[in-house]
Amino acid sequence: MIRVGLCGVGTVGSGVVNLINDNAEVIAQRLGKPLQLTLVGARRDPTNCDLSSLRVTRDVLQVASDPDVDLLVELIGGSTTAFELIKTALNNHKHVVTANKALIAEHGEELMRLAAQNNCILRFEAAVAGGIPIIDTLCGALAGNRIQEVVGIINGTSNFILSSMHKEGLGFAEALTLAQRMGYAEADPGFDIEGIDAAHKLAIIASLAFGTQLDYFNLAVEGISAIDPLDFRYARKLGYEIKHLGIARLLEQDDKQLVQMRVHPTLVPKNTILAQVDGATNALLVDSQPLGRGFYIGQGAGAGPTASAVLSDIIAAARAGESAHAYPSAGFQQGMRNHIETQPFDEVVCSNYLRLHAIDEPGVLARITGIFAEEKNSIEAILQQEPDHSDKHPVVPIVMLTKSIAEYRMRRVITCLEQLEEIRGKVHRIRVEHLEEPCQPRS
Repeated sequence: MIRVGLCGVGTVGSGVVNLINDNAEVIAQRLGKPLQLTLVGARRDPTNCDLSSLRVTRDVLQVASDPDVDLLVELIGGSTTAFELIKTALNNHKHVVTANKALIAEHGEELMRLAAQNNCILRFEAAVAGGIPIIDTLCGALAGNRIQEVVGIINGTSNFILSSMHKEGLGFAEALTLAQRMGYAEADPGFDIEGIDAAHKLAIIASLAFGTQLDYFNLAVEGISAIDPLDFRYARKLGYEIKHLGIARLLEQDDKQLVQMRVHPTLVPKNTILAQVDGATNALLVDSQPLGRGFYIGQGAGAGPTASAVLSDIIAAARAGESAHAYPSAGFQQGMRNHIETQPFDEVVCSNYLRLHAIDEPGVLARITGIFAEEKNSIEAILQQEPDHSDKHPVVPIVMLTKSIAEYRMRRVITCLEQLEEIRGKVHRIRVEHLEEPCQPRS
């Protein structure tokens, strides 16, 4: 019998309780022995599951030292009590399963060292990409591959909002309200819409993919709150859709390797697979050798996908038992990391979508293109719309796609554009990526 202590019975925790109860027979068949919840740490009574037949404590730290617990599941969130809870459990030689992406991204190195020292398993599949088993894929199925790139949609809330803006023509605030009403966005959605949640996930993914130390604090992050419905219309005219992507790449530069990590809104060609992933769905492209490109898709928001991933980790840890060293927490052995630096964001090279408003006068476009020429860059495509005659000086919206250019040069271009007397307001920019071979578009 595997005795499980569960801390936290919110949406995901309640889902785990119900899943263990509902699927007890099939779990025992696959595991070869029963899985039993022996202690639950809950600060308040849940509304979505029944704990009446279980031993319950209001002190979650008690679960980490209870002798009737072999494996602790941490689902309380945060980075203070949860950190102490997991450390206490590992020091008491208990295996740990967590869905706490922020804790792993920011403190995972210490926790993985502690797990190795105590010959314990620390698993966190549920922290990344919802129902997609991407950690098992990177550390297991692709263990013999050299991974070059992982790119994808890793926040279901942001994808739902952008899909609603695109499909329904909603403004950002309206789409966010809809996401909250549907249960995809929290009352305080900041972590999702500002890209922080995706950044935590990408830091974990990059570390697993490339065998490097977690480097969340050097990751470039941009959210979706500045996206305007106009951008979807212009993007489609240019042959693109807008997605919020996490991008992790292994680069060769000046005879050394660098890891590129960034999270931001991105234009992707509309006839590619990622462009067609809508709703609260996650999707990841993994490029590895010798396998090549693989595409992974699944639900990314809600209790079901996360609870499923938590239970998968519980079963995997229970199967491993005392052979914790056979499956390291991060998919590689401690002390055998690749010491690869993170590429400074200023050095990232990509194409860009720019939207600006200029006075409709002769010579303005020439001055705009002259600024690009000074930075040794050029414009790949341009859309010039009808002037807005509401001002005494008619203003015309201009949309451009640039050639590939380093981030620091693009920032200089934008600064110079905004300083032109003929430009009204800020220049709005979205980065552009060409990611994979086209697929047949959906009707």
